[in-house]
Amino acid sequence: MEPTSLGFGHFLMQADAVGKTLLVVLLVMSVASWALIAVKGLTHALRKRRSENFLSLFWNATSLDEVHAEIATHGVREPFAHLTAHATHARDHYARHGARKLAEAGSEQEFLTRTIKKVLDEETTRLENGLTLLATVGATAPFVGLFGTVWGVYHALVAIGLSGSGTLDKVAGPVGEALIMTGIGLAVAIPAVVGYNTISRANRVLAARLDAFAFELMSFLTLGQTLRGSAQQAAPVTPLRPAAAHA
Repeated sequence: MEPTSLGFGHFLMQADAVGKTLLVVLLVMSVASWALIAVKGLTHALRKRRSENFLSLFWNATSLDEVHAEIATHGVREPFAHLTAHATHARDHYARHGARKLAEAGSEQEFLTRTIKKVLDEETTRLENGLTLLATVGATAPFVGLFGTVWGVYHALVAIGLSGSGTLDKVAGPVGEALIMTGIGLAVAIPAVVGYNTISRANRVLAARLDAFAFELMSFLTLGQTLRGSAQQAAPVTPLRPAAAHA
């Protein structure tokens, strides 16, 4: 066997069914993780842009009714609008019907709190969709590659033993080829781990901003009657702006 004949192509031709199956598994893992990273990255970019636009609209609106009208016109396309739509709907529903079911039991503030918490849980679940796949690929791909290497080394040593020749050139080539599987496993796992950490951090930042927004939205909804009453006696309602810039 000439050294120039060694390489990935030779390894692929000499691999048995187990080795080829492991290679296919790693290929599927790689395609799935890269596709998920691309989809998540694009979705996050669109979500971030739409969220910034909605928050700019929200904090420059003169009342929550104006915000509600904007949502009714253009729909809900990101987490902040989703939270606002459900919270305002819950407030209006409780004002019209009160607590008629167990799901609506308690005061208006308690009902709004449960509604907001439910929406936050839904958004958190939506953000985490697919991360289990990236974590699984990142954790298992190196071991799949290592198993392929062990399997290849075993068969290489058996073949060398049967040939009766144990010189270095006869051992190093097949064993080196078997190490290709370990390299492929690492090449699959590293992007998955990096993607998982990047997406997880982006999700944590968005979840923190959403929690802060939920607190201020809850304040506006529970103090809405007071704000409207004061506006009728004094001046027009001032824009909904926090003490610090949010958008």
